[in-house]
Amino acid sequence: MKPAIPKVTVQRLPVYLRCLEDLPAGQGSVASDELAAMAGVNAAKVRKDLSYLGSYGVRGVGYDVERLRLQIGLELGLERDWAVVIVGVGNLGRALANYSGFGERRFQIVGLFDADPRKVGQSVDGLTVEPMSRLGPVVSERGARIGIVSTPAHAAQQVADQLAAAGIRSILNFAPTVIKPLDGIDIRRVDLSTEIQVLSFYLNRNGS
Repeated sequence: MKPAIPKVTVQRLPVYLRCLEDLPAGQGSVASDELAAMAGVNAAKVRKDLSYLGSYGVRGVGYDVERLRLQIGLELGLERDWAVVIVGVGNLGRALANYSGFGERRFQIVGLFDADPRKVGQSVDGLTVEPMSRLGPVVSERGARIGIVSTPAHAAQQVADQLAAAGIRSILNFAPTVIKPLDGIDIRRVDLSTEIQVLSFYLNRNGS
């Protein structure tokens, strides 16, 4: 039985996968040092992370690229399609709905929702914006398991509660606020303003 994978390792797995995909076509193996340099971590951390997958490089050879890509993809659940709904169809919600990277990773946007009646009925990338009253039925009918919150801050918690009640099991929160924990729901937060404040901290500290 493989050991549980730490959360910090899970967060690095998509980075490793992207690095593997960026290797030159036909490259059959990759050393931990090379992968570490591409991922911005040290080689010992790469080896430790990949050991949780049961993957161990061969001394002097490294890791088999295709096998490692497959292992990481399986751990991340990328061998199947995932249905996703987006709540909040403002500028950010529209950009997310049009983002081709989701489809490349087998995440299919199957529903768009907004509480603003002026937006309901509009078409975004082939999908029609629906009212919040349709959230539960759409999640059930289309098998959605992931919900994206791209609403204003004041509406985010209520939307998260509605997503959980509708059967969504994982939430990606783009709203500039913290959503309180919900039983049985994995919540990830993407706050662009927080990230740029972190950058300003380092600029300020370095006297730039």
